[in-house]
This record gives sequence, structure tokens and C-alpha cells, in this order.
Amino acid sequence: MLEKSKIDIENEQVTDNDREIIVDKIITPGQLVMKRFVRNKLAIIGMVILVSMFLISFIGPFFSPYGEYQIFFQKDGVELTEDIVNYEDKNIKVLIKAPPSSNHWLGTDRDGRDTFTRLMYGGRISLVIGFVVVAIELFFGIILGGIAGYFGGVIDNIIMRIVDIFFCIPFLPIVLILSSVLITLDVDGSKKIYYLMLVLGILGWAGVARLVRGQILSLREQEFMIATEAIGLNPRKRIFKHLIPNVMPQLIVIATLGVGGIILTESGLSFLGFGVPFPFASWGNMVSAVTDPIILKGYLYIWIPPGICILTTVMGFNFVGDGLRDAFDPKMRR
Repeated sequence: MLEKSKIDIENEQVTDNDREIIVDKIITPGQLVMKRFVRNKLAIIGMVILVSMFLISFIGPFFSPYGEYQIFFQKDGVELTEDIVNYEDKNIKVLIKAPPSSNHWLGTDRDGRDTFTRLMYGGRISLVIGFVVVAIELFFGIILGGIAGYFGGVIDNIIMRIVDIFFCIPFLPIVLILSSVLITLDVDGSKKIYYLMLVLGILGWAGVARLVRGQILSLREQEFMIATEAIGLNPRKRIFKHLIPNVMPQLIVIATLGVGGIILTESGLSFLGFGVPFPFASWGNMVSAVTDPIILKGYLYIWIPPGICILTTVMGFNFVGDGLRDAFDPKMRR
């Protein structure tokens, strides 16, 4: 009886952290990270938001009866489509700024296009820009940061001075100059999107490189790296098979939070007229309709929906990023 009471007392004194340590012995680190992530309610909410946005942006357009660039007309209160319009008929007018209806759930914009359809296509471009830019940042940041952290010395100094130069580049003036150059050269609108992604990626890799370099400086002197040197692994395998994987948790968090930041950046540039060019839709250039005071005051259904999409998507990425950061933190006790 006494022995049983001692066991009960010991069980009552086991903390949540102790139980997690016991579980760590029978599950993999990946499963432990997933378990911590799933317990974070905000992170789950963020995942639901992101999955919903991806479905709306990439699957939704397949179910839309309208095209991204389709313009609607009306004659005597009757809605007409482009394929049956007689442009010589002076009674036909473009259906601009039409209020929400059963045909157009979010109305039409100032050019007579279906706002909801363009909202879905705009989500595609905004999300793709975010992921591609972050991929470019990670590519250059991991390679240069890994080389600088591992070799140190002169190589480290050279790469870090390059990083300092990129940190000192004024972002907005450079983007405005490049945009003006592209307009002068009459570059096709679809190519401008690729140039925009490339410029944003090249100007943003320095922060990733500095983080990777700092992490590798602290890892390269540990016992497992001494072991890789003792068995004769070449530097490339030491960096990319042993050092970089140990930095991946931090990189995943940076990538998740970075996508949200890039979407905001693209939205800001498009709002200023230097982002995704017309007639391509993005959430940023759809919000730019508020530059017209009449639309700002009287046609809320034109600019509020893309603004809400930007807000919820960035919030979703932030929730997921915070959840991943907590899940990968070995000191978390929750």
C-alpha cells in the first residue's frame, strides 16, 4: 500500500515537460515537432486560412464562368458579354462599378470585369510571387551564408562585406528606377512579373545569409562536425549534409514569415503602380483602385475584398510561422 502511494505521488509530481521528455524517447523529433505544432491553436487557424486561400486562388478559377480579362456590357438594363456585343451600337455601355449581384458576387471593377474572378487570379499571382521570391532568397542565402560560416577568414570577410553592401542598397529607389527602365524598354507585362520576382529575391537574400552564417559558426566546432572531418568528408558534404540540415528549422520559420512580408511588399509596389502591371490582376493592384476618391468612398466592394485577402493571408502566414518557431524550439515546455 505504501509502495502504491509513492508511485501515485511520483506520478502526480511529473510535469508536462517531463512527460514530453519521456515521449521523446519513443517518437521521432519530427513527430514531436508536429505534436507541438498541432497543439498551437493559432497555428492551426493559420493553416486553415492558408489552405482556404490556396484553394480559392488555384482551384477556384476553374469553376468561374468568367475569364480574368472578360469585360461585361449592358444595354437597356440587360447584361451582355463581349462575344455578342455590337460595338457600333451607341446604346451599349461597359458595365463598370456594378454593385454585387447574383451574376457578379462582388460586382464589377472600374473596367467592367468581374471582381471576384480577378480576386481569385490575383491571389495566384500574389502567392506565387511570395513563394518564388522566398525561394530565391533562400537559394542565395543558404549557399553564401553556408560558405562564409564554414570557411571563415578571408572568404567570410568578403561575403559579409557583400552582405553589408546589399543591406545598404535603398530598396524603393532601386525598384522605381528598374520599373522606369522596363517601361522605357517597353517590356511585356508578363515578363515584368518575372523581373519583379528576381529583383525582390536578389535584394532580400542578405538577411538569410547572415542568419545561416551565424548558426553555422556555432555548429562547426561541435563534436559531430569534428567526426565528419575525421572520416574525411569533403567540405561540400559537411556544409550541405550536416550543417545546413541543422539550420533548417530557423530557415523554415524565416520562409513562412517571409512569404507574408513579400506579399505585403508586392501589394505596396502595385499600389504605387510599380508592381504587377495591368491587365494582370494581383491583390496589390486591385487595392490600388482606392487612389480614385470616388471609388474609395462609394464603391467599397471593389477594394475591400482584396484588402481583406491580403490581411488574412499575411496573418495566416504569421500564425503558422509563430507556430513553427515554437514547435522547433527545444526549450518549449507547453
